Amino acid sequence: MVNDKCINGGASVEVVQMLAKENKRVTTGRVLLLVATIAVLIFSYIQSELDFPVLLQRGGNMVEYTKSYFPPDFSYWKTYLEDTLITISMGVWGTLLAAIAAIPLSILASENVCPVWIVQPVRRLLDAMRAINEIVFALVFVVAVGLGPFAGVMALFIHTAGALGKLFSEAVEAIEPGQVEGVRATGASKIQEVIFGIIPQVIPLWTSFALYRFESNVRAASVLGIVGAGGIGVSLYQSFQSFDYGKVCAILIILILATTIIDTISAKLRNWLV
Repeated sequence: MVNDKCINGGASVEVVQMLAKENKRVTTGRVLLLVATIAVLIFSYIQSELDFPVLLQRGGNMVEYTKSYFPPDFSYWKTYLEDTLITISMGVWGTLLAAIAAIPLSILASENVCPVWIVQPVRRLLDAMRAINEIVFALVFVVAVGLGPFAGVMALFIHTAGALGKLFSEAVEAIEPGQVEGVRATGASKIQEVIFGIIPQVIPLWTSFALYRFESNVRAASVLGIVGAGGIGVSLYQSFQSFDYGKVCAILIILILATTIIDTISAKLRNWLV
């Protein structure tokens, strides 16, 4: 008796269906996408002038240069520590101001909350804010408010608000609509829907994103001193200018330790919140 579940010379219906699904995975669109991806990679390789053999051949030069950084010179460790604390403070306030500004911007940039004629201009504004590097903003604010960490805070604030606004809006667009609909059913206004239906769902993610940006802002703040925006970057730039690589090494070690501590604390906070 022939099994009615077997066709095509013994192949079961389930196998045929599975093979049909496999065949559908190879489509013209996907093939074209693969070809386009390879083309982009080749084009980017050429434009970037990547030359790994040269890197290997001249690797000895990097080793010799790196040796000049040792031993580290901690003669002015107190000054470096004070400057590092200023840098961390810049990161704290730059991130805090950015997170506050990013909340309304993210709501306005979310397609499931606002109409397209509001969403698109706000998204383009966020694109512009995060497309311009912090150093460029720092140069602008140094002219406006003078040398010092305040210019650095403002530069971090503008750039980070653009990045967080984008991340926050993506979190808003991924919410479960049921809670919002429940709030709407009570006759709540649009603002109340946002406050009681959206924000409670996204606060853990928003906080996690803000902590990630805080870590990166501390690293970014460490180089803003190059343009006079305060922090450890001033000492770092001066040490490079004077070819005092022992001091450069000491500053980098302090920055690595500070970043490690911040990363450890932030990771614990994120695990607790999310």
